[in-house]
Amino acid sequence: MNLRVLVVDDEPLARERLSHLVEELPDTELAGVAANGEEALLLAGRLKPEVVLLDVRMPGMDGIEAAHHLARMPEPPAVIFTTAFEEHALAAFDAQAAGYLLKPVRAEKLREALARARTPTRAQLARIAEGAAGPRSRIAVRTRDELKLIPVESVLCFIAEQKYTTLRHTGGEELIEEPLKSLEDEFGARFVRIHRNALAAVGYIEGMERDAEGHQHVRLRGGSTLPVSRRLATDVAKRLRG
Repeated sequence: MNLRVLVVDDEPLARERLSHLVEELPDTELAGVAANGEEALLLAGRLKPEVVLLDVRMPGMDGIEAAHHLARMPEPPAVIFTTAFEEHALAAFDAQAAGYLLKPVRAEKLREALARARTPTRAQLARIAEGAAGPRSRIAVRTRDELKLIPVESVLCFIAEQKYTTLRHTGGEELIEEPLKSLEDEFGARFVRIHRNALAAVGYIEGMERDAEGHQHVRLRGGSTLPVSRRLATDVAKRLRG
């Protein structure tokens, strides 16, 4: 079976050259090309490549941030960074890269890197399973052929509803497929668990209050409220005081 490869580079000549190198290799298929990190995420979700050849330095979303998002896909592709700057190698491996290639990429080095990506080591698989190092600054939301990047600092709350999670932010709300537990593990410094199915952003909570029936709620900036479970009320109050 051919190894499906997505090429990502903001420079047209580099993108074209790398694409040709991929096409010339046996048992390898060029799944697609992207010119930036945002386009890479959108195409990766649609084309499902096994490997992404990812430029490190790109305007907007760079390769390191794109790799962090790719690592959280349900079936994350192997990431091989392409860079002219060797000092990026350490950051590349922190972002779950299967390797990196120095520009200009040579055909033999590309072949070797793709062979390693085809049979990832246990350490690489463990890094992907653990997720990217450090919390994301944005959350990627795919809606048909559109990709939205929601800044985490604008998120009011996450509410789990069956297989989806509703992400409410200052500009509206979106549906994502990330479980609440993994969001809590990643963003626990910014959010507090207020209910078994909800996390609220500490920075947007204006206070706690009781309704007429004695049930606790948090009041979010803008006037909306969310219920607080009796079991978690004390922990939420301590978090808001501290």
